[in-house]
Parts: sequence; C-alpha cells; structure tokens
Amino acid sequence: MNEREELPAIDELRTLLGGRLTTSLPIREAHGRDESWHPVAPPDAVAFATSTKEVSEIVRICAQHRFPVIAFGTGTSLEGHISAPHGGLSLDLSRMNRILEVNAADLDVHLEAGVTRKALNAWLRDMGLFFPIDPGADASLGGMAATRASGTNAVRYGTMRENVLNLTAVMADGSIVHTAHRARKSAAGYDLTRLLVGSEGTLGIITELTLKLYGIPEAIASGVVSFPNFEGAIDAVIETIQTGLPVARIEFLDEVQVEACNRYSKLSLPVAPLLLVEFHGSEASVAEQAERFGFIAGEHGGGAFEWAVKAEERTKLWEARHNSLYAALALQPGKKGLISDVCVPISRLAEAISGTKEDLKSSPLVAPIVGHVGDGNFHLIMLVDPENAAEVAEAQRIHDRMVMRALSLDGTCTGEHGIGEGKRKFLAAEHGEGVAVMHTIKQALDPLNILNPGKMLPA
Repeated sequence: MNEREELPAIDELRTLLGGRLTTSLPIREAHGRDESWHPVAPPDAVAFATSTKEVSEIVRICAQHRFPVIAFGTGTSLEGHISAPHGGLSLDLSRMNRILEVNAADLDVHLEAGVTRKALNAWLRDMGLFFPIDPGADASLGGMAATRASGTNAVRYGTMRENVLNLTAVMADGSIVHTAHRARKSAAGYDLTRLLVGSEGTLGIITELTLKLYGIPEAIASGVVSFPNFEGAIDAVIETIQTGLPVARIEFLDEVQVEACNRYSKLSLPVAPLLLVEFHGSEASVAEQAERFGFIAGEHGGGAFEWAVKAEERTKLWEARHNSLYAALALQPGKKGLISDVCVPISRLAEAISGTKEDLKSSPLVAPIVGHVGDGNFHLIMLVDPENAAEVAEAQRIHDRMVMRALSLDGTCTGEHGIGEGKRKFLAAEHGEGVAVMHTIKQALDPLNILNPGKMLPA
C-alpha cells in the first residue's frame, strides 16, 4: 500500500470523498506545480470538492490531524502559490464551477470559486454584460481573488480588489464565513472581504464570490503604435494618464517581446518598443479618444497607428499579447521562464524600466519586458535553464535588483503576481513592522498553520 494511504487524515478523507480523493503520483505532481520556474512540490493527496459544505468538512478533518491544505484552481499562478513544500492536501475547487445567480439590474453575479473568467464571460455575453479582470490566463475566479489578480483592463476597471463585493470562505477550523452582502459599499465592521482578497489561501479558502459586472461597450477600438525607444513610449503613457484620457487598456512591449510575438503569433509588427491600446465607449467617444491619444503618441516620437476595429482583428492582437509568455519561451526552446513583476508610481516607470534594461545589457540572458504600464506595472521574463546554476544565479541577481529598485522608487515587489514562495524575502523590505501585524492575523485565524504553509509570510 502507498504510504500516503496510511496517513490518518487521508484515510478519513477517503471515507468522506471516495473516488474524489487520489494519491496518484501524476495527479499529485500536476497539483504541485504552477506556471512558474519553482520546483515541483507535490502534496500527499488531492481532493476534488463539490460544495462549500464539503470544503468545510474536509478542512475540519485536516485541522484535526494538522494536515496542510492548499487550495487549487487552475494552476496558472506564477510565484509557487500552489506547491506543497510541507506535503498535505491539494484541495481542487475546479468542480465547483456553477454560476449561481446573475443580478443584471444590479450588475453583479454570484458564483462558485472554480468558475473561470472565460466561462463567466461566455455565459454573460448574451446579456450584454462582461467581467473585465483579465490576467491573460483562463484562471479560476476564486484563484484570481486569492491572488488579487489584475491584468490588461485594470487601468480602467481596477483589480480584483475593487471588483469583489462578497466572499464565502472556509476558515482554518472549518467554519464558513460570509464577508458581506451585495451592497456596493458598507461601513459595517472590519472589511473581511479585502482581508481575504489577496491572502493567497493562507487565511481562508474562498469557495464562492459575488462580483461586479459591466455593460459591454457600444464601441471598442484597439491600436498599435511603435516608438524609436522605450522612453518615448513610457512618456506617452504618463501623459495619457495624467491628462485623464479614459483608456481601457494600454500595454507596453519592448523590442525583444515584439520580435517574439511576431514569430509566435505570425504578426508583422515593427521590431521596436510599442504600445498596444484599447478604448471603450460610444462610437463618437472612442473616435475622439483615439484621436487624442494619437496626438500624444506623436508628440513623443510615436509612428503611425495601426487600428483594429473589427472584433477578429482585435482578438488577434490581444491573443498575441496574452500569449507573450509562450512567445518568449519559444525564443529559446527548452528553457524555463523566470517571470517577475513589479509596480511603481507611473512617474517613476521609465526609471524602473531603464534600470532593468541597463542590467540586461551586460547579461547573457534573453529577457523580454512587457507590462500593464497604465498603472505602473511591468513584467520581466528571463529565459533560464534550471539545470544551469550560473544562469539561475544571474536571473536571480537581475530579479533582486529589479525588485529592490522598485522599492526604492516607492513601488512594490509585485503588482499582481503575488508573493507565494517566490517573493517572501522581499515582504519585510516593503512592509517593515507591518509584517509582524500580518503574522498576528495569521496566528489568530490559522493557529495551527495548516492553510498553505510556507507561503507569503517570511519565516
């Protein structure tokens, strides 16, 4: 018998779940890795839950045996959030994928945590509604809330933090908590919703959510403009934001990433720094916004716009942007992507990118840069052979310099990827004594440290 089957917690869980509990090595390994470069750390078992009540029963059993519990959505996180360095149970919520209630008049939806963003928007399309948070991957909405996800639309619609109205969560003792109601604002008590959004499964397991919805815009237009250097592109972004132009999405790709996207997505964009922008609104407002942005871009050296108004043309452009990681990996097949993000005040964005570019000039690594620059957030994808110690060390050196530079510019070590295990060492540098408060909250809500141990908080 597999030794994992002899663990008391696993025996009890098997009695509860039957065939929805597995100790199969391939399934455990698949639940111990995400899209990051971090090594696989498989759990002892994987459970497939189907309801909030069942999650509560599972957590109660795990708490009795001090058996770690790691929530799992789709496995698309980027900082080792779902690995199991201390073993335990991977709690897969993907079968909790029901859309429970759409309140079109109030522009909100109540759903289970395993619903993915693409599935939600497919469901909403015929109602003329959509959910705008778009991190690229087809992540589960529970996972997106747990990691405080963001994405290309954040400059206009905000992040998960601004778009979650209410959560249902199972706490470390198995109790079930509802953090709020559907009201758009409240001053009643501590803000438990915001406490759990971004907690990365370390304080509670999100099982249901109520989210804000938006009407599908009457008109949408996307465009691409290239610049002779990245400074011009960033200056155009800064002026666009400072003048209050309501751009829906504004993305930056450096010349390395543009070349990668051209190869991977079969585009023919000029191999130069570029901005990919999108405007939402009425036909008249979109035309006016596009004209104003074209003038701003031209003032900073931008070339002619290539506009995509037809849906299929826009889709092709944004698919290329969302596939930027896979495009980058295709530049050097066989290598992994050490991916990191930082976020700084938009006025310091050029300085942050410039410093990283300077570091890369003297480095042998290929490392494209791409970013949601409308809110000061950019990503670095360093291509590394995990078996090459020198390459890994060089990538970590550049990564650490990028993070510490962002902190020195009054920024953050991560704008949207989260902490996981990849950025734990920077939390104290960013928050100082605030980390002690975080430890106090963790101790109060999870005194046995069974919820995603080894993540987020420094030891």
